[in-house]
Amino acid sequence: MHLEKLVERVRGRGKKLAVAAANDDHVIEAVFKAWREKICEPILFGLKEEIVEIARKCVPEWERPEIVDCPTGDAGRLAVETVSKGECDFLMKGKIKTGDLMKIYLDERYGLRTGKTISMVSVMEIPGFGRPLIISDPGMVISPTLEQKVDMIEHCVRVANVLGIKMPKVAIVGAIEIVNPKMPITVEAAILSKMNQRGQIKNCIVDGPFALDNVVSEEAAKKKGIESPVAGKADVLILPDIEAANILYKALVFLTKARSASTILGGKVPVVLTSRADSEETKYYSIVLSSLFV
Repeated sequence: MHLEKLVERVRGRGKKLAVAAANDDHVIEAVFKAWREKICEPILFGLKEEIVEIARKCVPEWERPEIVDCPTGDAGRLAVETVSKGECDFLMKGKIKTGDLMKIYLDERYGLRTGKTISMVSVMEIPGFGRPLIISDPGMVISPTLEQKVDMIEHCVRVANVLGIKMPKVAIVGAIEIVNPKMPITVEAAILSKMNQRGQIKNCIVDGPFALDNVVSEEAAKKKGIESPVAGKADVLILPDIEAANILYKALVFLTKARSASTILGGKVPVVLTSRADSEETKYYSIVLSSLFV
C-alpha cells in the first residue's frame, strides 16, 4: 500500500490543478476524488456543457466544479497559460493527445522549461512483490541518450525519496547483463555505473547492464553469479527506450493487476499525464504523486 501512504501526506494540501480538456469520465472521477480529499483544487478547462454532463453522470455529488468554458481545441493552451502565470500549481492531461499538450507545455513562451530532460516516471505497486518498482520512461522520451538517462535517473531518485527510499538502487536494464560493444545499451549502462561511482550521479547506487530477471530476483542473480548491491534488489529500472518501458508498464498493469502512478518531471511544474486506457485509480494516484512535487 505504498501509494495509499502518499495520500496521507498530501491530503488537505489543496494545490491548484489545471485540467486540460477535462471532458473524460475517468479524469472527472479521479479529479473529484482528489478534490474531495482536499489534495487539489481543480480548474477544469473545456466545453462546460460536456464537462457538466459527465460530472452529473459520474459524480453527481460534485455540484459546482470550477470550469473554464472554452472549445476543446483551446483547453490545452489555456490550462498551460494558467500554470505559466502561477495561477495553478500543476497540470493534468484530460481528453487531449499527449503530443499536443506537451508541445504547448514546452513552448518557450510559457517559460516552463528548466534545461533538464522532460521524462515520465511511473511507480508500480505489484501484487506479491515486496517493494514498489519505479520505471522510466514509458511515455515521453523515445530513445534516450546517455545525457538524458542521467536526468531520468535524477527524476527517479526524487520519486524514490518521496516514497521514503533514501538511497535508491538503480538498475540500467537491457537484454543481457554483460557489456557487449555491439549492444550500445550495455556500454551506456557501464558508463552510467562509473559516473555514479565517481560522484557524477548522486544520491543513489547505479549499476548495469542487467537483464530484467536479475534486478527483480535475487535467486536469478545468484544463479548467474552476479554480485552487486543492485542485483535482485533494484528500486529503479531505467529501460532502454520507450517501447521497452511502455510494454513493461502495460504488462504489469494488465497482467499482474499492478497499481500505478505516473508523473512528468523535468519542467518547472509536474504534469499528470496518463494513458487514455488508464483507470480512474491510476489517474487519482498520479495526481497524488505529482502533487508532492509542487
